[in-house]
Amino acid sequence: MQKRHLGALCLALAASIWGGMYVVSKVVLNVIPPLTLVWLRYVVALAALAAAMGVLRQPWRMRGRDFGWVAAVGVIGYALSIWTQFLGTKLSTAQMGAMITSATPAFMVVFARLLLGERVTVRKVTSVVLATAGVLCIVGIGSWDAAYRLGGAVLVVAALTWALQSVLVKRVSPDVSQLTVTFYAILVAAVVITPFITADLARIPTAVWTRPGLIAGVLYLGVVSTAGAFFLWNKGLQLVDASSGGLYFFFQPLVGTLLGWSMLGERVGIAFWAGAVLILAGVLLVIREERAASPSEHDLTQAGMRGR
Repeated sequence: MQKRHLGALCLALAASIWGGMYVVSKVVLNVIPPLTLVWLRYVVALAALAAAMGVLRQPWRMRGRDFGWVAAVGVIGYALSIWTQFLGTKLSTAQMGAMITSATPAFMVVFARLLLGERVTVRKVTSVVLATAGVLCIVGIGSWDAAYRLGGAVLVVAALTWALQSVLVKRVSPDVSQLTVTFYAILVAAVVITPFITADLARIPTAVWTRPGLIAGVLYLGVVSTAGAFFLWNKGLQLVDASSGGLYFFFQPLVGTLLGWSMLGERVGIAFWAGAVLILAGVLLVIREERAASPSEHDLTQAGMRGR
């Protein structure tokens, strides 16, 4: 019982941190461009992860085949997905960012079928339909301006690419440390992003880096929401079943919405909540499906939930 309680606490904390991440990024994005913020987040995270690997004496080497899949995870998930996540949040709201990306587990069903040949059931198809309808409900509101709708569309790309990398990570040998996988995937993403942010980085006024709030925001995104939350989520999944652990993923949109409303004054309308209900219903169907799933499907969700 004690292990399960500790696992629940770790999962709830990780998902809550990711929910708060959208609010923090929304504030920091007023000063730092989206892609540059992704790069800064990863530089800070790499330092934290390297220190953790040194203290825990984790292996630094891996086979070439495994590194190829890790590199794909880094480019698709940690570079493209996280960049579109930040860009979409900048164009829309913290609430929309947290809610649309919560559809990721449902989108994983499609990629699992295409790449891993996993069985597609009526319940899984229904979950994808519900999640897609929820996304369209949130994004396709005519009264919102073009930038807002564009932000929603960009966030859909973020959810899709994160689902894809969550399936691709299954190709990495299970004997490779998750901490090692995370470190090298982030390293690849940082290297890929670097050529695209040098100009933006140079244009940021020097005075910006003296703002305590900005520095605290970057440190939160790098150390807490990346290195720390990844560790908490993986630790929690070791202590509880993945199907049960997936329920704690809902702390992300709930905390993101609550903080966006209370700290940023973001509006919460009927259309938003209607879309939120559809997305949550779709994801819940996936989680319920896994209670009777085969071991391979069970493992897929465990890999997919190691993300935000």
